[in-house]
Amino acid sequence: MKWKAFPDRIKALEPFSNRFDAFRLAADGCDVLFATYPAGTEIEAHSHETDNWGVITKGEMNITVNGKETSYRPGDWYHVAAGVKHAAHCSVETEEIEFWFSEETSQ
Repeated sequence: MKWKAFPDRIKALEPFSNRFDAFRLAADGCDVLFATYPAGTEIEAHSHETDNWGVITKGEMNITVNGKETSYRPGDWYHVAAGVKHAAHCSVETEEIEFWFSEETSQ
């Protein structure tokens, strides 16, 4: 199935952020986010208490970790370990599905 944005069923989930469109699906030991970033989105350096895995479904996301920037495109998976400072930016409209695993489930 192809679509230009997340399906309405996904967009009906709990909103997650006011900085970009993201919808949260709570799961035991993991939050699942469906996020859309407008072109030009800049996410400042930050870290999470969760072990994060994501897959790009549309566009391109550039993630910087330890001064190294890596570009991710549709079908590419990335991983940012808990506590690791990182930043991101999207020069084009981008969508992703991201899994935020709590420490207990990140094994």
